[in-house]
Amino acid sequence: MTFAPRTWVVGETVTAALMNQEIRDQWNTVLGAWTAYTPAWTAVTTNPVLGNGTLVGQYMKIGRTCHLIITLTTGSTTTYGTGFWRLSLPFQAASGTPGVLNWAYSTSAANNFMIGSSVLPSSTSTSDNIWMPNQATTGDWNVMSETSPYAPAAGYILRGWGTYQTAT
Repeated sequence: MTFAPRTWVVGETVTAALMNQEIRDQWNTVLGAWTAYTPAWTAVTTNPVLGNGTLVGQYMKIGRTCHLIITLTTGSTTTYGTGFWRLSLPFQAASGTPGVLNWAYSTSAANNFMIGSSVLPSSTSTSDNIWMPNQATTGDWNVMSETSPYAPAAGYILRGWGTYQTAT
């Protein structure tokens, strides 16, 4: 919603402008287009550099619920930093356990994609560790980094999506 709903007063005259603001405009927000944002891509030790890759995000926020999609496509001049990767959220997450993001990692290698996830920690403004299956050990999961689950290359795509509760 774009704002807190009006508190009506007994005897108040309801006008078309008030109805449009209270009903039409609120529904347009709920049913409208998603909002684009540019996530920040960081790593624990040294941040990656996007180079000629692309990183886009979009979200739909309704009240304190945020639905989001992030797509990172690596390029030939992308460098991958060092340490565990994280991507920024459009809004700070609520305290407690605000949500989980799902991830799909597509490659041009023999194993062409894998599915992972990350639990959002309390009051965070970025994704937490992105967990992906270990390619060498069945049932083992590792945090995504410049070398895990394997070294990335140009054209690899990391997609994230999910829903979480925002702090405000």
